[in-house]
Amino acid sequence: MQDIDTGTEDLKASLAEGVLTLTMNRPEARNALSRPMLDAMARQLAAAELDSAVKCIVLTGAGKGFCAGGDVKGMAAAGDGTAGSQGIDAAIHRQRLSHHATAGKLFKMPKPTLAALPGPAAGAGLSLALACDMRIMASTAILTTAFARVGFSGDYGGTYFLTQLVGSAKAREMYFLSDRISADEALRLGLANWVCAPEDLQAKAREIAMRLASGPTVAYRYMKENLNRAMAGDADDCLDLEATHHIHCGQTEDHREATKAFVAKREPVFKGR
Repeated sequence: MQDIDTGTEDLKASLAEGVLTLTMNRPEARNALSRPMLDAMARQLAAAELDSAVKCIVLTGAGKGFCAGGDVKGMAAAGDGTAGSQGIDAAIHRQRLSHHATAGKLFKMPKPTLAALPGPAAGAGLSLALACDMRIMASTAILTTAFARVGFSGDYGGTYFLTQLVGSAKAREMYFLSDRISADEALRLGLANWVCAPEDLQAKAREIAMRLASGPTVAYRYMKENLNRAMAGDADDCLDLEATHHIHCGQTEDHREATKAFVAKREPVFKGR
């Protein structure tokens, strides 16, 4: 395993067998987001997108929590949770850049992304989890939008991702009321893909991540673009894009290897080309 220097203790990063694990590391604050953490996450995701050694990204939290969202205590101490000393226009611009570089990058990254939740995901922490392609939750973890409780409307794409996953009516309920959603309820709603015992979370996340890291990376790239486009595009666009990507994938070594493996009744060995 290769440990990566992120430039801050607030975010840990390691790479092993094609899996880049990013760990939000402020357990004393339930991994509440800090500016150094977000900036480091943006740098790591930008690098991972272009690094052929990275096949899959896992986002998780240290200790017993995933991420509590924004640092509300810090906001209270500063007396302002938005603009601070930089002015509202500069604050909006910086916030937009951060959104695109973190949640947006997790969503659009042409590689599978997996959120592993050992505990609560709230506010922007929930948004980051929902930005990932899939989610695995410890049975004791919970989800909550939390924004209404602190007088915020929401950030890091949560309104988009949640609406896509559960529909507009349920998303509005979750945002307006900020109720806690249990792991079992999250699984029923389709917000979680797997729920497991807390002590099994790391192993289960590793199992899924390794399956993804050993998969056909070219096909995954186009699958993800197809699926993302399908969320907002019309049927004709999706049909045309699928045709283009399907034919392209048919020219890859991975496809030829998979057909040979199928005939030979063995598991394919993908090389990402």
